[in-house]
Amino acid sequence: MSQSIPEIQLNDGLTIPALGFGTYRLNGNRGASAIQSAIDVGYRLIDTAYNYENEATVGEGIRRSHTPRNDLRITSKLPGRYHEYNKAVTAIQESLFRAQLDYYDLYLIHWPNPKEDLYVEAWQALIDAQKWGLIRSIGVCNFLPEHLDRLEQETGIKPSMNQVELHPFFNQEEQRAYHQEKQIQTQSWSPLARVQNILDNEVIQSVADQYEKTMSQVIMRWHYQLGSVAIPKSSSPHRQKENLSIFDFSLTEEDMNRINLLTQPNGRMKDQDPATYQEF
Repeated sequence: MSQSIPEIQLNDGLTIPALGFGTYRLNGNRGASAIQSAIDVGYRLIDTAYNYENEATVGEGIRRSHTPRNDLRITSKLPGRYHEYNKAVTAIQESLFRAQLDYYDLYLIHWPNPKEDLYVEAWQALIDAQKWGLIRSIGVCNFLPEHLDRLEQETGIKPSMNQVELHPFFNQEEQRAYHQEKQIQTQSWSPLARVQNILDNEVIQSVADQYEKTMSQVIMRWHYQLGSVAIPKSSSPHRQKENLSIFDFSLTEEDMNRINLLTQPNGRMKDQDPATYQEF
């Protein structure tokens, strides 16, 4: 590893790296090779999901890397169609079978799907799976404050993490403030937004020029200084190393503010509002 990644402690005591690796659309042999490469260059937090249909690919990449399992933090996610308690328990077991793992370090409810209103039932399944040793830490994705409040009110247990859409065009300031108040770790999906929009952005380019860094490195550093764990994806070993090399410089408060000013009220890339979005 070229440089060590700082560790963050979650509210249940599990420590995770402050930067991870996303695996969406990394499938089959090429996907396994990309995941092996990511681990070999230094990533220790690997993110997958039941609905990515690549949990087996992630497992294969882990085995090819020969990195000790207890050095890694592996995340997967429960899809909306399995929110009923018994279905959720079975899906967690299936996730483990697919990856050929004994446990997940993190398992998250992928979306709340409030129309079906079964996310508290799904949460109870994750709570029990954690007690059984199948999961070390339990969390959610795309949950709004009202969904998070309800989990705590009805079960007494808060998520350790909420993975949300977060990038320079949608910085989730209010959601992040809520997470901080509740001691829930923020994690960023799609941390680079649409790459073309980023590459065309003059503000980010000017900050990158100032530090002699790439635009993606500046954005990864922005996430880190916001206190959010980004999970960039790349199949290129060069890009993987590049996205990891963000701990040898710091953005000033002015730089952070310039990037934050890029955020837009309707900045979601695919209009996936958790209040209404349905994921199965």
